[in-house]
Amino acid sequence: MTCVDPNIYLKQFTAYISAEKGLAKNTVLSYRSDLKNYLGYLKKSNATVDGIAHIGLSDYLWERKKFGLQPRSLYRLIESIRQFYKFLVAEGYLKTDPTANLLPPKIPLKLPSTLSVAEVERLLNAIGGESAREIRNRAMAELMYAAGLRVSELVGLSSDSVDLRLGFVRVFGKGNKERLVPMGKSACMYIRKYHEMRNLNKRAKENEPALFLSKLGRPLSRIEFWRQLKNYAKKANINKRIYPHTLRHSFASHLLVNGADIRFVQEMLGHSSIATTQIYTHIDREHLKELHKKYHPRG
Repeated sequence: MTCVDPNIYLKQFTAYISAEKGLAKNTVLSYRSDLKNYLGYLKKSNATVDGIAHIGLSDYLWERKKFGLQPRSLYRLIESIRQFYKFLVAEGYLKTDPTANLLPPKIPLKLPSTLSVAEVERLLNAIGGESAREIRNRAMAELMYAAGLRVSELVGLSSDSVDLRLGFVRVFGKGNKERLVPMGKSACMYIRKYHEMRNLNKRAKENEPALFLSKLGRPLSRIEFWRQLKNYAKKANINKRIYPHTLRHSFASHLLVNGADIRFVQEMLGHSSIATTQIYTHIDREHLKELHKKYHPRG
């Protein structure tokens, strides 16, 4: 193999996972950050991309672990290096893959935070009032729960993304993958009410594509929406930490509890792998265990 600047390999690899594999921008940046750190270690150790052995990789990962890298971050780092070497072998830059026998650490299952059906009802009802701001926030929360949207997808919707006549929302998710998701009657009702007020926002630019606008007529940020959602949770006396995707997680959990097919839920969430959706089945089992513990005489 000829001596090639490893940063050229990194540039080609990031272009590949971005353009050909269609990974989301944040995922590409994470891979790039992990690999820049790894290439920095190789340079410091006078090692090369093609000359590193399994023991050298183990030393590097052990060093990262000693400096406090948590299991999830370590898992992602290993996956970044694995995919990098797979690419180099597939492109003919390397003959063998030094990560072939690399075992990722075991990661404890981290269940996403969800609300009960009653808590969702209280949260939505806490967004009262008839002001443009309240109607907008109610429409956003209703839509997020009805369609299981990511917060970035929610704030990124354009006005022509929703079809109120058919009751569907068109979403562009990770990797710019498109999906159509039903919205339900309640979300449609509040979006229709919000549309009337949105059109009265004199600060909005003409032909502004964003559906949800701030009072200044600009697209609403996801941080601002999350901040307001947390305030409504306090108002509803919900004593749980509210995360940006809490309503999305609740959407998936409630569908599965009520008997929805997991592949149907996978499609609506926009998950490329059903394994990602299956985490919500663990939530159901944990809920059953809690009920058993609470109500069974020997729980």
